[in-house]
Amino acid sequence: MHGKVVVVTGGFGVLGRAVAAEAAARGAHVARIDIASAPAAPLAEGADFGGVDVTDAVAAAGAVAAIAQRFGGVDVLVNVAGGFVWQTLQNSDPDVWARMFRVNVATAVTMTKAALPSLLVRPRARIINIGAGAAAKAAAGMGAYAAAKSAVARLTESLAEELVGHDITVNAVLPGIIDTPINRAEMPNADTSTWVKPGALAEVILFLASPAAGAISGALIPVTRCDGRKET
Repeated sequence: MHGKVVVVTGGFGVLGRAVAAEAAARGAHVARIDIASAPAAPLAEGADFGGVDVTDAVAAAGAVAAIAQRFGGVDVLVNVAGGFVWQTLQNSDPDVWARMFRVNVATAVTMTKAALPSLLVRPRARIINIGAGAAAKAAAGMGAYAAAKSAVARLTESLAEELVGHDITVNAVLPGIIDTPINRAEMPNADTSTWVKPGALAEVILFLASPAAGAISGALIPVTRCDGRKET
């Protein structure tokens, strides 16, 4: 990854920070984009773009232009930006469905479209999306979230086919429950021993971003095991 330019949306959140830190540790130039105004801490040798709504085409294009001006282009796009709501249909506002599609699907679609011109002129370019294992079968209260993450899977497959013949791959990871403070607060009585650690998921993402994964495209890769590491 040395010298590669890695862009991480949702870069100020728990998973985004883990992906950015792992990429930087491997020698990449990292740009973090987030709708939040500022990160909890800056990333050494990286660039942070806060207050960017990546569902807005103009804002997404502006962020890509700023990254290209600073680093020369984009080699890897990791679409981490997303969100989760547990809400049964009987007790929900129907707008939650539109919101889940906006934060999970529109973020990936708009940012990918903005970054594609830069990605397509770089050798061994990569796009990695964040899906969800739960999208395969929705439990009660997870209909809107699962439907949105199913759309992310279809986006991944269709874009991979669309870009056949170009030097670029498109893949998605399908994590189980990620061990984050928000998930622990939402599920205080859950057994967290099997939850996926952000750092472990980041390593899978960075493998897909690496030259070693050049033969993989259009894949939806489950990441569901705890690897025993302890993370803060």
